Amino acid sequence: MDVEEKRVLSGYAKPPWIFKGSALYQIHLVKAATARAFIPKEFRLVEAFGYTLGGFFLASYDDSPAGVFDELVVIAGIVWNPPTSCAWAARVLVNSDEACHHGRKEVGLPSQVARFSKNITAVPKRKRDRAFGFLDTFGLGTTMSHPHDLMEVKVSEVDGADSEDICNIQIRSDETKVGNWMGPAIKMALPSFSGNTKYNSNLLKYSCHLHCRVRPVRPAVVSGALEDGTEIFSEQNPTSQESLENERRLCVAVMLSKPIIALQFKCLTMQVEAPVVIYPSK
Repeated sequence: MDVEEKRVLSGYAKPPWIFKGSALYQIHLVKAATARAFIPKEFRLVEAFGYTLGGFFLASYDDSPAGVFDELVVIAGIVWNPPTSCAWAARVLVNSDEACHHGRKEVGLPSQVARFSKNITAVPKRKRDRAFGFLDTFGLGTTMSHPHDLMEVKVSEVDGADSEDICNIQIRSDETKVGNWMGPAIKMALPSFSGNTKYNSNLLKYSCHLHCRVRPVRPAVVSGALEDGTEIFSEQNPTSQESLENERRLCVAVMLSKPIIALQFKCLTMQVEAPVVIYPSK
């Protein structure tokens, strides 16, 4: 255990922590009732007409303090804590023990070790409808005229020797009229709240500063093994296993909610600042 602690500390060293790679950021309309199950009582969910903005951030890092790894951040919604609003992660799945440990201990994230299985298949082109020619240029039309690859990412949560399938994510990679156009280079910040976990009971705030090329793409198609999103227990004091299964179902419900926009991040450099405590644990 001492060896593992030293490895974690030497990998991440002092903040800020730099991650490089690519990502898909997909924003969904999430039912407020679903998102609220993840939000601490200290925060207020930002909602309208029974919905909040959540979704997921699927990243593949080829350079990071933990080396090469994949990450799926399930975003429950937007929460308000004056004077600002930030995203709240319902679950963070990574295929790196080191990244999982760091996320739990240092950033207060609900991190879990997971397995990412990727499969890419070539899909032949179909005849294009002229009415959607302009939208197809940006990957948003309803038909396609160029060949593309379909990547399926299967994410399974790992707990020792056991594993549980969480979701399948199908991402289409288009070859458009603009060739390898990756969109404009932008800089943006994604502030987030975290904490309130058994590994870090403080409530924290941290910020991710992104520098990347971004363009809109067709939303990924998500399917899940636990698709109803309902609670699996009715007892007043559920067991830890029942609570875990319920959290997984609610996370799948977030993933299966209605997408409204998807952004592809290429040439991504993400700088994560050290979290600050906004509510110390009691």
